[in-house]
Amino acid sequence: MKDTTIEDVAEHADVSKSTVSAVINDRDVVKDTTRQCVLNAIDTLDYRPRGSARRGFQAPMGQSLGFVIKEIDNPYYSEVQAGIQKVAAGQGYLTFVCSSEGSFEQEEQIVKQFSNKDLDGLIITPILNEETDLSHIFELKRNNVPFVLLEDVRGIQAPLIDVDNVQASRNAVEHLIELGHERIVHFAGPEYSIHNSERIEGVRHAFSRSSLVFSEKNVVRVGDSWREGYESAQAYFSETDFSSGAATAVTCYNDLVALGVLEGLHDMGRDVPEDVSVIGFDNLNLLDYVSTPLTTVHVPKREMGQKAAKLLLRQIQGDGVKLPQRISLDAELMVRSTTGPPKF
Repeated sequence: MKDTTIEDVAEHADVSKSTVSAVINDRDVVKDTTRQCVLNAIDTLDYRPRGSARRGFQAPMGQSLGFVIKEIDNPYYSEVQAGIQKVAAGQGYLTFVCSSEGSFEQEEQIVKQFSNKDLDGLIITPILNEETDLSHIFELKRNNVPFVLLEDVRGIQAPLIDVDNVQASRNAVEHLIELGHERIVHFAGPEYSIHNSERIEGVRHAFSRSSLVFSEKNVVRVGDSWREGYESAQAYFSETDFSSGAATAVTCYNDLVALGVLEGLHDMGRDVPEDVSVIGFDNLNLLDYVSTPLTTVHVPKREMGQKAAKLLLRQIQGDGVKLPQRISLDAELMVRSTTGPPKF
């Protein structure tokens, strides 16, 4: 027997889904007679609203949020989570974290299970590529489950917290061009991330605004881990030398890849930035413990988490104010020791 949905309650009470939602959340916008009709329908159908914050329908778990991430061992998400928890805990909410580990099927299962539990809302970093079926995200929207995205999902109107990846990536490449680099390669991230495609687009923009000609050779498919950065650097720079056209500068999908590239170059006897300039992306806290200060793009990760949590709580608490559909945060290039003029 399938669970009773908010649509079933709305049909039984002959009202809209938004009216049912208003009653569940105890908003003072529904007439007493209509409210009682909805409450009778809820009782008759034994409907259990999702989310423990629905006043009058307190769940055993207490007030809680879900944070769906892509990789549990990526420190980027730890910093975002810290921002989420600071805001959530300040309002009496727990934060539960679950990782899809880059698997769309696992993400779909997590989102469905989270939305069927006594959680008040979700913050999601979705896996996105041309093959993924995003029906589980659209289902959240249809069922009025509060959620916030940390990557843009095309075709769905939902609150989004992000940075301008295209502009940030363009700024990084333009920094290299200004230093005199003409042979620049981008070590790209996972294909399931829209951030990856946006950062590649930023590389294209920088090339188009200069005398350089962009080609597919300027992008190397790498991944998002230290190991992938290390192995890709060794493979790329062992196959081509500088005299035959190897890049004199590398922009990386993230800091983990960039740190792997630095180590790979070091083990090959290449000097940074004398032989190769390297730029990361994210400005992770762990860079404080790296001997060579990495030039990177600073993403305000804690602020992103804080804003996502605030936006989600406003949905849950239903303050009646129209929510912004997109909040874009500034990402700033931090020039440090791993970039300099080309030697070749």
